[in-house]
Amino acid sequence: MDFKGLDLNLLVAFDALMEERNVTRAAAKAAVSQPAMSAALSRLRTHFADPLFIRSASGLLPTARAKEISLHVSNALSELANLLAPAEAFTPEKGSISFTLGMPEYPMMVLLPGITAALRRRAPGVTLHVRTFIDRDESVQMLDSGEVDMVIGIMPTQSESRILSLPLFSDEFVTLVRRDSEAAREGMTLDAYLRMGHILVSPEGHHYGQVDERLREMGLVRELRLTLPTMFAVSEIVRQTHYAATVLRRSVLVSENDENIAMFKPPVGMPEIPFHLLWHRRSDGISAQQWLRNLICAQSAELLSAP
Repeated sequence: MDFKGLDLNLLVAFDALMEERNVTRAAAKAAVSQPAMSAALSRLRTHFADPLFIRSASGLLPTARAKEISLHVSNALSELANLLAPAEAFTPEKGSISFTLGMPEYPMMVLLPGITAALRRRAPGVTLHVRTFIDRDESVQMLDSGEVDMVIGIMPTQSESRILSLPLFSDEFVTLVRRDSEAAREGMTLDAYLRMGHILVSPEGHHYGQVDERLREMGLVRELRLTLPTMFAVSEIVRQTHYAATVLRRSVLVSENDENIAMFKPPVGMPEIPFHLLWHRRSDGISAQQWLRNLICAQSAELLSAP
């Protein structure tokens, strides 16, 4: 292949533009001036005979050709970085390092305690910072910006080649009601379900959830009596009211042993919700992060094996 006119700095510029989608931010990331980054973009367009990036109100949008070559460029730069500066293997027993995880409330409740306990046992010098978010697509922005090292959550709505992922676990919906309710005494039928007032947990502040969407498809509607941004108070509110709450099972496992609360399979067909571990391709080969990803996957396996 003819590499004339295309030096390594142009590949670095291209990678920065793919990540930042903005000439000014890409220039700062590549430690060059904005005019130099604009000139690099011009040379890249000439070499690849393609615009590569189209200006829009939301920033630079990569063309199909840019997306096609981005993975190869990212891999090539990563391999070259490893070649020029081989990273030492991470030693968890002796390592002193900080990681930042992004995760919404649910995995924070069900998976973070096990991760933290495992870190304390195996890597006592590690510090863990957690950043929360609401919209699943925020995870891509957080990884792109380097705000977090990895994310545990639901997959973003659009796949991006620079964002890598592994499946961790999934969870099913359950419906909680007071044990002295009609539904608990006579069985959770669809009619009984619709006669009850309902609690909706929506971190986004929506007044419409997955249950409501499923009911709409059936030509039905439930009566919402309370919307909450978090899950921590759900069981206690159910205990003190005659409302029903349909939530992910592991978020309320403690309620299984509560003599005042009954747990049922929802009378509305609901899919399981899968959770994934996500990280940026640029950190794929970093030894310490590889170790932490393996630890998280191991903790997830333990979660799946629990009753």
